[in-house]
Amino acid sequence: MPISRRALLSTVPAATLLAAARPLRARAATAPAPAASTDHATIIDNTVAMFAGTGASNARPEVAAKLAAIQTTARTRLAAMDGAGSGALFANLPLGTSDSNLTTAYQYLHEIALATRTPGAAADLLDNATVQRRVIDGLGWLYDHYYGDQAAGYYGNWFNWEIGISTHVSKTLALLGSQVAGYRPDLVSTYVAAMDGYLRNGIDGDVNLDSRFHTGANLADITTNRILQGAVLGDDARVSKAVADQLTVFATVDPYHLQHGVTDGYYADGSFIQHASVAYTGSYGAGLLTRIVQTVKTLDGTSYTPSDDLVGVVQGWVVNGFAPLIFEGWMMEIVKGRAVSRTGTGYADVAAVVEAVVGLSAYATGAAATTLSGYTKFVRQTSKATLDPAGFVSPVSVARYADILADPAIPAADLNPPARNVAFNAMERTVHRRPGYAFALARNSKRISKYEYMSGENQLPWFQGDGAHYLYLSGQDQTQAFGVDYYTTVSPYRLAGVTAPVETRHTVPELYGTQWYDNPAAGFTSSSESQNTYVYFPCGTNEHSGGATLGAYGAVGWVQSSDVAYAAKQAGTLPDDFVVYRNADATKSWFMFDDEIVVLAAGVGDSAGRAVTTTIDTRIAGAADSITLSGQRRDRRPWTGPGTADLAWLRYANDSQAIAVGYAFLQPRPVTVTLDTVTGSRRVVRASNPDTAVTKKVFGAVVEQAAGTPHTSLAYAVVPHATQRQLDGYAHGPLSVLANTTAVQAVRHARLGLTAVNVFAAGRHSVQRLSVDGPASVILSEQKDGTVSVAVSDPTMNRDTISVTLHGPHRGVRSADGGVRVSRVAGGTRIDVATRHAYGRTFTVTLR
Repeated sequence: MPISRRALLSTVPAATLLAAARPLRARAATAPAPAASTDHATIIDNTVAMFAGTGASNARPEVAAKLAAIQTTARTRLAAMDGAGSGALFANLPLGTSDSNLTTAYQYLHEIALATRTPGAAADLLDNATVQRRVIDGLGWLYDHYYGDQAAGYYGNWFNWEIGISTHVSKTLALLGSQVAGYRPDLVSTYVAAMDGYLRNGIDGDVNLDSRFHTGANLADITTNRILQGAVLGDDARVSKAVADQLTVFATVDPYHLQHGVTDGYYADGSFIQHASVAYTGSYGAGLLTRIVQTVKTLDGTSYTPSDDLVGVVQGWVVNGFAPLIFEGWMMEIVKGRAVSRTGTGYADVAAVVEAVVGLSAYATGAAATTLSGYTKFVRQTSKATLDPAGFVSPVSVARYADILADPAIPAADLNPPARNVAFNAMERTVHRRPGYAFALARNSKRISKYEYMSGENQLPWFQGDGAHYLYLSGQDQTQAFGVDYYTTVSPYRLAGVTAPVETRHTVPELYGTQWYDNPAAGFTSSSESQNTYVYFPCGTNEHSGGATLGAYGAVGWVQSSDVAYAAKQAGTLPDDFVVYRNADATKSWFMFDDEIVVLAAGVGDSAGRAVTTTIDTRIAGAADSITLSGQRRDRRPWTGPGTADLAWLRYANDSQAIAVGYAFLQPRPVTVTLDTVTGSRRVVRASNPDTAVTKKVFGAVVEQAAGTPHTSLAYAVVPHATQRQLDGYAHGPLSVLANTTAVQAVRHARLGLTAVNVFAAGRHSVQRLSVDGPASVILSEQKDGTVSVAVSDPTMNRDTISVTLHGPHRGVRSADGGVRVSRVAGGTRIDVATRHAYGRTFTVTLR
């Protein structure tokens, strides 16, 4: 349910907005009204209940493990305080040069404070004034020595100073508000003033909606902190302004009418973007979901609660944004940015989403509440990893989760239909789901980044957005197929689906000796716009990236390009010592059906004359797993790998995991098949990962082109769960390649009655019964009952209209989307589609 910024702001009373508009100095001098004082107490009580639980929730046996974790953590932190040497607050946590360590010190204090406010905690922790005063003294000590002097602070990552530290301090002050008031009454105002001072990307210590730092998940974090600060201070204006600022996050991003120039947030097609151009549902998006649901809980029962259906908006995020990206409890790699290199991603990401959905379901009503609860149950039943609710943030969530699982009146139900094709064109991701598998595809363009590297995370990222795909198979533990070990053991040049030049690239730390390119004179500092644009998350230089959906089927086209850094270096606008890399050439299409994903590639090669590899697929398996490779040569002779051969089909089977993937080659091309045992350290992909050695069997199917050879084309189908008999049948259909050039790529699936066409070149192009005015993506469905449907989209996102002619008898309209016009022309039916400002959306018409 999209909601406009105007509607959001209308949910905040005019008096609140007027109060929020007053200068900060005037606000500080305004005493809260009695109702506001009650609201502030409610906010604090809600916050304590959310993080510490209630007497009722914590008495539940299902919550015991969570309580034990809270207490164990607090005791560990107290022991670290006891063991700290001179000049330190916690043992083994040196301060003074590490901003992350300073943030961790505040986190430790919060974890101790939490245990003292947790009902059901051990008597030596619960309401222990001595322990609470140790926390308060710790806050004072950190302020005096490492935080209060802002001239000495603000080193390292801006996030720690503007969000990370403030998050822990704000929650701690909320937990210990009355204790602080009686022991160090000056500490709250002192810290809030300092937190305002560190909000350097704001305006006078407050949020700046025009700042690139105050968007999306970051904005939600900052405003959540400010709500708590306002409640502890008794500052109504601060709370009101923070709520109003946070409400802007709910607005669906309209790329043609940006608010404050912000592209971060949720889009109409379910996409989520952070950092202006990074597909980020699985990390920042999950964080935003968590924070928003926590705000709903925090404001419950106060006059600050918005009147509009914000719960419905967030439910829309879950249905259209998150559910397609979760497969059997695993968050897909294509939307995690640099977080793909972390050791705890995948199932843990989904656990955070589940907790948010559990919390959201408590505020939904009727069928919506049942739907959300049913999805929670479905994820639990289908996940291949046990979801441990002890990892939830809130003990109340643990209890409610247990209630949902135990309720026989709630049916477990997926939010996805069994067959679904989702075009996240706004973030250039595609998800194709069928019973038994899910196929996820990552692309890039001038609009969306090729990858994200930052802070020593995701150090080998170069091709992760260059048509890389991930095929998730039902029943498999995905930590054995993807996750950090995939990037640790698979060559970054041979990710599944990638065409790459044969060369050696170097990580940012290898190139520059630091985790970023440091050249202030040229505008490159750790978080500068230049750093973001050219180092952290560079976009491509192509415009063509997108496709059409028709029911549960999809077509996607993409033109590979070098990134903006390479283009800028050629234009002479980057320093001489800045290293850039040129990409190989390719024009690609993915046509997604029921049993197979057909991939066409044309113009594959390198204009610089380098050798090139195109990886059809790469899969990893346990070192002890039994792997079988089988196939058939084009001359019908059987083949067993590894090796190089002109294959008609290839089958990879992990017999230990009872999974298989097949590859049907639709045009002649020698394929090199490898099966190697690879050992790598997880630290290679992320500097802060443990130096853990991982050994995997790595399967690869690659088409190799020697240096200086002409550009070529490829056509093949990826077939999940394929049998040898099924693969042998592709010699007789149902797939036909109708065109495979850099101008047009098209296939026909005879059994499904589908023709799918991607046109990359301008002008009119004919494929069988279709004539398409390109660039465009078109799917034609012709069913036995005479029904004909046509789906059209603009993959460049810059065309005003697209016309398609269907040759044959003229057909009248049965149904059509808005913006579609049908007319009779000589020899057929013309379909004109108004694609202006559609941002890649598909338009569909069904003809009689």
